[in-house]
Amino acid sequence: MTLAGLTNSISLRHAVLADGIISGAMGVLLFAASGPLSGLLGLPAAFLFWAGIALMPWMAALVLIARKDRMAGGAVETVIALNALWVLASIAVIVLDPFGLTVLGIAFVAAQALAVTIFADLQFFGLKREG
Repeated sequence: MTLAGLTNSISLRHAVLADGIISGAMGVLLFAASGPLSGLLGLPAAFLFWAGIALMPWMAALVLIARKDRMAGGAVETVIALNALWVLASIAVIVLDPFGLTVLGIAFVAAQALAVTIFADLQFFGLKREG
């Protein structure tokens, strides 16, 4: 299935909810395994820990937005904008490399930025469809 086919087959609600669930899982991974991941990725353990903690209210907000009978367009637009900012920040971490990323760290940051880009894409097109 192509990305275009995927964007047409996933509802806005499911795109927001999946973003929340995956964000929560990533958050747990980052704060629970910040020490071991730090050495593998070349990112400071404190950075990973607090990024994981920051993902917890994000996850809760996304789940709350997705559970509404009618999701507010402004809320979804905010989610899309914040996802875009996360992707830009991830690109900056790779390009500027303030931490001395390992090759695995570059791949990890790029992969999660790609996943967030896909969620933002699904949300954007879902909002347009339901708009």
